[in-house]
Amino acid sequence: MPQPTQVTAAEISRLAGVTRATVSNWRRRHPDFPAPSGGTESSPAYDLDAVRTWLSARGQLPASSPADDLRAALRTNATDVAHRSRLLPLVVAASRIADTEVRQAVELPDDQLSAWAQKSSRSYADDVPGAGGLAFRPREAELLAALLRCCVEEGAAQTLEVLAEGEVSDGKTSGAYRTPPPVADLMAKLLAAPGEPYPVRILDPACGVGGLLLAAASHGARELYGQDVVPAVAAQAAARLAVQADGTVAQVVAGDSMREDAFAALAADAVLCAPPYGHRDWGHEDLAYDPRWMFGLPPKGEPELAWLQHCLTHLSPGGQAVLLMPPGAAFRPAGRRIRAEMLRSGALRAVIALPPGAAPPLHISLQLWLLERPHPQAKLPSTVLMVDTAGGGTAGVDDVQGRRSMSDWPAIRGAALGAWHDFGRHPDGYDPVPGVARAVPVVDLLDESVDLSPARHVLAAPVPANPDELAEMAYELKSRLRLAATGLVALSGGQSWPPAGADARSWRTASVADLLRGAALTLLRAPATVRSSGPVLQDSDSPRTLTARDVVSRRPASGAAEESRSDEDVAIEAGDVILPEMLHEGVSTARVADARDAGHLLGRHLHLLRPDPTRLDPWFLAGFLAAEDNLSAASTGTTVVRVDPRRLRIPLLSLAEQQRYGKAFRQLHALRVAADIANRLADETARTLSAGLTGGALLPPEGSR
Repeated sequence: MPQPTQVTAAEISRLAGVTRATVSNWRRRHPDFPAPSGGTESSPAYDLDAVRTWLSARGQLPASSPADDLRAALRTNATDVAHRSRLLPLVVAASRIADTEVRQAVELPDDQLSAWAQKSSRSYADDVPGAGGLAFRPREAELLAALLRCCVEEGAAQTLEVLAEGEVSDGKTSGAYRTPPPVADLMAKLLAAPGEPYPVRILDPACGVGGLLLAAASHGARELYGQDVVPAVAAQAAARLAVQADGTVAQVVAGDSMREDAFAALAADAVLCAPPYGHRDWGHEDLAYDPRWMFGLPPKGEPELAWLQHCLTHLSPGGQAVLLMPPGAAFRPAGRRIRAEMLRSGALRAVIALPPGAAPPLHISLQLWLLERPHPQAKLPSTVLMVDTAGGGTAGVDDVQGRRSMSDWPAIRGAALGAWHDFGRHPDGYDPVPGVARAVPVVDLLDESVDLSPARHVLAAPVPANPDELAEMAYELKSRLRLAATGLVALSGGQSWPPAGADARSWRTASVADLLRGAALTLLRAPATVRSSGPVLQDSDSPRTLTARDVVSRRPASGAAEESRSDEDVAIEAGDVILPEMLHEGVSTARVADARDAGHLLGRHLHLLRPDPTRLDPWFLAGFLAAEDNLSAASTGTTVVRVDPRRLRIPLLSLAEQQRYGKAFRQLHALRVAADIANRLADETARTLSAGLTGGALLPPEGSR
């Protein structure tokens, strides 16, 4: 008797189209929610049919899609990794058969359907690692039918994604991560300058599920070669290339590229690779005398430098490679000798630093290393391009986790491509972009540390060589500074602020908890569950997330928002009062949302208080919420000080009196904003003038003391 299909809380959330926090609330608040039927105490499992019945009775069950049906069929059949790999050739076959024929096959009796599936996919099995020995049985007809329906209705590419769920995933232990499509596209674009033919033969020796090879195919590559140590991952890559890379010849092999190089004799036109990070068991002991170490045997703790040399040996003379590298490879002392030899040989052409959050692992600033296999008769290059897109000039602002927002990805991509293409046209006469890009002489890099970190060299870039241009820039900055200072003086003057009398004014107060109970306020929080594993790269017109740093810094919403909205997302409205959950250096600020904030989403670690406008003035509320003595009385903790908004107290005043105070608090807010602008302009003006003096482009003013 077949066992009932079980689902986890995460699968229930996906089934219902809600967050995991919502499922957790259902379990606590609804006694009739299905009881666990398996799993563990920390990760219970539930009967799928019982969950579907419960969701349907409450109108929470969306219409079933072919992808959902396929997921259910996979759970029912309890398919393992090997079985899913055997299903991949059938997906490839379905992508190349007319939809009408596939629909007719779905209606066949079980034994005929299994025979049709086996016959149709046999010719593609040899191209998918681990898919040999196809043997579809009649008892699997339900799974095969669900797979074919998904191919017809959702497309073969989406069907492959469903098959990869839960089996092909990123892992901290392996150091292997999926490269996000925008980053993969940038790496592929770096292989050819505008107007030049795209490399034909591309290799990825650590191909994962084939994202980099697919990006290369979209730009014109026609021969694709990939290898991955995990057979299930290599099988996914082979199937994805067969389905999505039309007009290409693709070959993907399962195996360890370092120890068992499947393409040892291949001389590729270009190589794209995101090597596994920090994987120390790369073969240091077994490969000590390997001929690939053209710059020397890498230390055991420098696996990325081993992958780098592996990629270079597979390039034909003049061929280029783009590698996604961790920042430590640029400065760790153990790799200094190999970096120096690489510079002397002319193999390194550029290092481009990406902002944290561009690709997993999200907390570090990864780098793109652009390499070239030197031609024996070519002149060795004298400079290396350093590009820092992680600096303030090109990337978005920090989010609440301290990562750089990726909402300005077009600017990041444009800075990287623009600098590389300009450098390619004029490598010996490249004009630096202050704070972003600079061509550094190789001799300057060959110091004691051989540090290739772009930030170290870009920040040292000289000022523009044209003194007239710098003088004009300095004049414009000083004019803007004078204008900002004039506005600041005007806001700080005006009417006097009279004393309240001989004694300070006192009033009756109510806690925020009392105001919540009286419906004068509504307290909202963002959902605690993060619904995606990485940032969403979006354009400037998309809704964004207001972060705690945005509130503290009094700047517009900067965080990336999810592509799919949840019913628990909190959309900000004009007049909302937003208070950070944690104090910053013992103080905080309350933000009154305006028209620019409306429509954006509330980020984590923020409290949103939505006042009834007939009873509470938002500026009055914000001013008293952020009072230092009020925050001190309502906060707890030592190292991390958190505010309990329900304990904050607000004076009980008439609406007219509140508006009078609110007008004053709004004036103080304008004063702070003007001071911020003046401070930034003063800093930028001083840095520009100082750089002009030290760089020899400007002279001290006449009569300077």
